[in-house]
Amino acid sequence: ILAESTVCCNGSIKILTTVLVLARFGIAVSNETVNITERFPYISECGTYDPQSCIFSQVCNICAVLILWVVVIRFQQVRDYGLNSKVNIASIVLGFISSLGISILGSFRQSVLFGIHVFGAFLAFFVGLGYFWLQVWLTYKVQPSKDRRWMGPLRAALCSICTILIITMAIGLLFDTGYRSMASISEWALAMCFFVLFGLFASEFRHIDCHRLTVQNQGLKQDPEHQRWWDHNVQPTEQ
Repeated sequence: ILAESTVCCNGSIKILTTVLVLARFGIAVSNETVNITERFPYISECGTYDPQSCIFSQVCNICAVLILWVVVIRFQQVRDYGLNSKVNIASIVLGFISSLGISILGSFRQSVLFGIHVFGAFLAFFVGLGYFWLQVWLTYKVQPSKDRRWMGPLRAALCSICTILIITMAIGLLFDTGYRSMASISEWALAMCFFVLFGLFASEFRHIDCHRLTVQNQGLKQDPEHQRWWDHNVQPTEQ
């Protein structure tokens, strides 16, 4: 049950967030709150005005909860493999911080509280990238499996791409380079790569075994000898 629900959770992150993010982009273009002919908008710019701002907040909060669930399951899985290292502990800490950043990112619009919004974006992207690099290290340290042959190189390649994208995005934001569209496209590509990286956990979560705890009816039946002792020694209190 746990394995199936966790795999479904990974699928939900990829499908739900991708559909809703693209829907929010379409709404922003249709009501002309962004103009893609001038330059390509940042993700946050598409969620500045209503009604797409409501969708943006809801998507971020749902993602934060789902990602938090995945981070906890991954931490427990690595620990069950026998790898009780500080790297695994650091990974769950970074995962918690990154999920908090996603919630902050969606709750505080850039047009209202720009500083807090940027702080949430920093936690979501920069700290999130650190989390995935730790997962690359853990991929090669946990119990060997067939998935590791392709999972390790693929995860490392995606993390390398994310590193390039996040540097490009940071340069476009911090410096007036004249390539703002390139920075915004890098942000969109970075978000999509993050969705894929979280989706890769589904392959590893397939190996999780779960036991169901049940209560047998026989355990609820009263023992006859105990019942006779109870009736003989325990007298009701007279009023």
